Amino acid sequence: MRLGVDIGGTFTDVALDSGAALHTAKVLTTPQAPERGVITAIDAVLAKAGIGFADLALVIHGTTLATNALIERKGARTALITTDGFRDSVEMGTESRFEQYDIFMEKPAPLVPRHLRFTVRERLDAKGGVRVKLDEGEVAALAPALEAAGVASLAIGFLHSYVDPSHELAARKIVSRLLPNLPISLSCEVSPEAREYERISTTCANAYVQPLMARYLAELERELARRGSRAPLFLMLSGGGVCGLETAMRFPIRLVESGPAGGAIFAAGIAAAQGLDKVLSFDMGGTTAKICLIDGGAPQLGRSFEVARVYRFLKGSGLPLRIPVVEMVEIGAGGGSIAGLDALGRIQVGPQSAGSEPGPACYDRGGHTPTVTDADLLLGRIDGENFSGGKIRLDASRARDAVQNALGVLGLGDEELSLGIAEMVEENMAGAARVHAIESGKQLTDRTLIAFGGAAPLHAARLAEKLDMSRVVIPSHAGVGSAVGFLRAPVAYEIARSLYQPLDALDVVAVNACLAEMRREADAIVREGAPNAPRSETRNVFMRYAGQGHEIAVALPDRALQAGDSKMLRERFETSYRALYRRTVPGAAIEALSWAVRVSAPAPGAGRPSAAPMGASPPLAAGDRSVFDHRMRRFVPYRVYRRSQMAPGRAISGPAVIVEDETATLVTASFDAVIAPDGAIILERRAAAGASP
Repeated sequence: MRLGVDIGGTFTDVALDSGAALHTAKVLTTPQAPERGVITAIDAVLAKAGIGFADLALVIHGTTLATNALIERKGARTALITTDGFRDSVEMGTESRFEQYDIFMEKPAPLVPRHLRFTVRERLDAKGGVRVKLDEGEVAALAPALEAAGVASLAIGFLHSYVDPSHELAARKIVSRLLPNLPISLSCEVSPEAREYERISTTCANAYVQPLMARYLAELERELARRGSRAPLFLMLSGGGVCGLETAMRFPIRLVESGPAGGAIFAAGIAAAQGLDKVLSFDMGGTTAKICLIDGGAPQLGRSFEVARVYRFLKGSGLPLRIPVVEMVEIGAGGGSIAGLDALGRIQVGPQSAGSEPGPACYDRGGHTPTVTDADLLLGRIDGENFSGGKIRLDASRARDAVQNALGVLGLGDEELSLGIAEMVEENMAGAARVHAIESGKQLTDRTLIAFGGAAPLHAARLAEKLDMSRVVIPSHAGVGSAVGFLRAPVAYEIARSLYQPLDALDVVAVNACLAEMRREADAIVREGAPNAPRSETRNVFMRYAGQGHEIAVALPDRALQAGDSKMLRERFETSYRALYRRTVPGAAIEALSWAVRVSAPAPGAGRPSAAPMGASPPLAAGDRSVFDHRMRRFVPYRVYRRSQMAPGRAISGPAVIVEDETATLVTASFDAVIAPDGAIILERRAAAGASP
């Protein structure tokens, strides 16, 4: 009895795998007390399964709480202790201009204001040599100032501590003795890699969210225990693995992309099960849309992430986090994304979202701004009487008023304005997918689109038309895909560490010692969550040509490095480099900057996609619904089918709507649909239907 819980900006999703069946529930998120929504959703799914809290064996949780705290600046009052002379490095950043010609360009404000940034005398060089010994008296003298300032969390980040952590460890020991209740984050533990700005920014972010996350996770654990649960609580990591509660409380910054990572794991599982080698994962919920490239059954992985961008979608305008993440693009394009007019009188959608409170106007919970959900309702794509299985009744009149109040100046009817909202949000997603593919050096037209999340099946066919993709898969339980993905995620942890090595003078003894130490640390964390499971290890080195500013990942062999391995590493680097850039630089020196070790226990076999109960064959239409067609610019009849009544192998032709409790799939006139053996809906573009604008 394993439970996956995903808290999103609008909905909280739960998936329960009982071994024989998969039960799911979706409720509105309760932002002021997220655990309330979690308990409500768990109560609902346990009632469906006919079991109690005491029957649970495992709870895996993902949450946007840390992300929201960073975006909304609602974390703890945090201080920073750093090397003398480097007080302002977190504000100076890399001094790059992400908006070249904007003289009023706003940089992201650091999480720690200047008056809470303190310095002490100490200095290491880039090889770990002590230039200035740590002044322990100065560290101790800061304790009264920290206490007087009401600091609730502390980050410590010294220059070059990734080489030798001794100064940071000594500083923590001193502060902990004087202020024993103060949480402390060390850069040598949070992000022990070169690049001072990114390392200290990540450490400050970890300290900023640590008290909040520790309180929330402790309260959730107590709430589950009060209801009789004895199941261990695991947390989904941004890199696609899960970890135990203690690790999550120490390094909550690793949870910032936990929900989207679960969705990528879900899509990767579908791709592997259906033998799909090239996939574009499309996860559209109530607040955001996430797009991820999946090749060979595995999502792309990255080592950095930006949060709280000042210019929402502009790379470089956010706070950099140096953590392992599933590589994806995330935009403010969800069902709750708010529509309005820009300075030129054009319809724009997002990035602001109505969330669950007050929610879209049609929810009748106090919202007055039009959203994508309001537009879908007015277009006939959503049945207002049976939304979310009938638990939420949607008010079309309120949606109509909101659309006209915000966009009526354009002089168009309700349906034309709603279509403009839908087309704009779909074009935003298509544009994000194109850019992401180009940046990754990959194409989209030969890929299959796997769509999940509460809103994605409504927009997947039109998105595929815009991207000239011919195949779409809507998995079973698509509406709660991230929560299902949590159930498939392995217990895994990755550690990266900088150790500069010129390839022509590779010190294999030093490298092997570094890799062994990282393996021990990662293995201890994995044992916390899977004490008796067999464990596997993946190792990478991040290399570049000398003089370049960025590295690429190169897989290491599954053994200790040996003298003479430089040639093998050069060949692997050049193969990877050529795949990205279509060329190499003959004769150029190559250097390794960082090394990474990922230890994982096997992913559970449960949590598989399972079909809903099947009924009569051929499928019986549940009636017709008038849907506003984007080509004809008028309402046309769409046949309505219930997914629970469609047996595997049965096919229908668009236009049609396939409905279920958690979502609905829009089959446009360009597609035919068939039910796969695992219950997934497969949309295939008709040969006569070309690319759509």
